[in-house]
Amino acid sequence: MKSGDMETITEILGSVKQQPTTFEEYLDCYANRVGGLINSYIPSGSHPDMDKYLYSPLREYSENGGKRHRPLICFAACLAVGGNADLATSAAAAIEHFHTAALIHDDIADEAELRRGVPCLHLTEGLGLAINMGDLALSLVNGTVMRDPALDDATKVRVVTELVEMTRRTVEGQALDIGWARDGRYDITPEDYLEMALHKTAHYSGAVPLAIGAIIGGGTEAEIEALRNYGLDTGLAFQIQDDLLNLVGREESTKKDFRNDITEGKRTLVVVHALGALEGEERERLIEILSSRPKDPEVLAEAVQLMESAGSIDYARSYAENLTSIAKGRLNEVLEPSDARDMLESMADWFVNRLA
Repeated sequence: MKSGDMETITEILGSVKQQPTTFEEYLDCYANRVGGLINSYIPSGSHPDMDKYLYSPLREYSENGGKRHRPLICFAACLAVGGNADLATSAAAAIEHFHTAALIHDDIADEAELRRGVPCLHLTEGLGLAINMGDLALSLVNGTVMRDPALDDATKVRVVTELVEMTRRTVEGQALDIGWARDGRYDITPEDYLEMALHKTAHYSGAVPLAIGAIIGGGTEAEIEALRNYGLDTGLAFQIQDDLLNLVGREESTKKDFRNDITEGKRTLVVVHALGALEGEERERLIEILSSRPKDPEVLAEAVQLMESAGSIDYARSYAENLTSIAKGRLNEVLEPSDARDMLESMADWFVNRLA
């Protein structure tokens, strides 16, 4: 899997003359090279056609990997507790493999068309092969950690336990997200949404990468749990911002189906707040739009206008900003000052201010 001449994360982080000072700069500076490190854990097949139908398309899909924020925050958490970030490489790769699997399967479930500006894998490779590639990415998660000779057995067991729990919680959240849309549920409350988003996104996009980084870095239990809770709060804010970008972001910057959350009838925080705030014909019209799976840009814009008139866009944005503000204060009470801690604090601001 990992080639012996691949540069380490320590070499990658130490290779730039001017160190990044914000989380966005951190991602821009290291995402591509960390992506190469992560993808070095994707193996090749024993038959040429295995590469044709499985490993090569999965590797190509993963190479278009976005910001790589999950592995990068895993490394930052390891450093924030005084650990050796090189030891967190297999775990960071495992989390990114899970992310890849989740995206492939999520796009299939949502019948999506674009991911990061290119056609979804189930459209380019076919449904059956895409499902199989997602399954392969899932199979790499625990095995990547268990085969790491640099980690002791006790650490491996604890990290894999975190990964197993992360997987279960994410699948639980996905079940709520898909099930509410399938059954035409319009009785969903903001509290219901927050429970769904915590499970679907916050654990694997924030809490678990941070906790695992701290575990491998030898952090105290207080540090591990502080980072986990920080990841839950900021990961939830990340999902809320993702929902907002889908509705009111710039279409060219989202690089995926703009406003497809409306087409798919997703119960986002914006939607459930609007359903609670709107009355009469306006509420009925929003339900009608959500139920009809529209693709007409004018109809999608009408739905967004209804949500804006209900104050739901501002409500969701304020909720996310408040989450990150409180989270930063709690984190600084536990972690000692360091460049890594400052980077994680900057992450919270990026999560709610990012444009893509």
